[in-house]
Amino acid sequence: MKESRLPLLAWDGRLSRLLQARLGKRRPRSSLPLNDRLIEFVFEHSEPQRLDKYLVSCLPEFSRARLQGLVADGFVLVDGKPAHKSGQMLSQGAQVQVRIPPPAPTDLLPEAIPLDILFENEHLLVVNKPAGMVVHPAAGHASGTLVHAALAHAPEMAGIGGEKRPGVVHRLDKDTSGIILLAKDDAAHHLLQDQFRLRKTKKVYLALVDGSPPTPEGRIEAPIGRNTTHRKLMGVTDPNKGREAVSEYFTRQSFRQHTLLEVHPLTGRTHQIRVHLAFIGCPVAADTVYGHRRPSVPLSRHFLHAWKLTILLPGEKQPRTFEAPLAAELAQVLESLAQQE
Repeated sequence: MKESRLPLLAWDGRLSRLLQARLGKRRPRSSLPLNDRLIEFVFEHSEPQRLDKYLVSCLPEFSRARLQGLVADGFVLVDGKPAHKSGQMLSQGAQVQVRIPPPAPTDLLPEAIPLDILFENEHLLVVNKPAGMVVHPAAGHASGTLVHAALAHAPEMAGIGGEKRPGVVHRLDKDTSGIILLAKDDAAHHLLQDQFRLRKTKKVYLALVDGSPPTPEGRIEAPIGRNTTHRKLMGVTDPNKGREAVSEYFTRQSFRQHTLLEVHPLTGRTHQIRVHLAFIGCPVAADTVYGHRRPSVPLSRHFLHAWKLTILLPGEKQPRTFEAPLAAELAQVLESLAQQE
């Protein structure tokens, strides 16, 4: 990650270093079929190696967790016998058989909810999620989610990445609108999730904030953890108790009592942008959780929009950048503020 020259707003007021993701070279993607097939390997290394580590190197399109699950479920044989654990050591000449079953059927029922699809191919969907829509089923949201809508549009997504969250690559808060990706196959799901995990994507948000930040542009380095009083909420906390969180922001437009910011989250913590902007004294407008209880603009949602996303798609050599138009209610607020100037 390049060293930033932006003004720093850190948890303890001192410059802290970002953790560097160690990106090793990926082996060529396997051309073997992904679902309901038997795949065979012969372990040819002279030095013993863990079974799960070897499988990851042979089948990079699957996560280690997925492959460990196959071992636990008896889908992996070593020399004709079920592997007894993921950490089983392989010796030279060992014959490994892996059965890749079809995705487990989901008990979620597809719902014919209209989607604003920005892009689609055989591997994924890029959707402009509206505010008010939950990404996947959770407590209090058993239906009407993005996943329910996506299953009606692309039934093949069922079971990809998990029975309860099929196709989900990353998430957005319920009242945050904008770009979100959904994978249609395991290989795409793994590739896309890896890029988020290794911070190889570029995410750009638009946020209208109450007041103005301390500097027109800046870098916020402030660890985020669970609120000790309200466990569903997050907050800036001691580095020993929270996880590293870094956001950069740039002023796009200033109004009398508000500022439109472009925000680049360099990490992906829960509620990160909302927590960070509140931390530096300019909470997201209409965010009644981390900001002012009484909204300063006529919105029933907070003014935060996932505007752009740059990511490498399966089978392509260069990353693509997708852009989600600003939601109508947000555009109307900006127009109203401009007229007051």
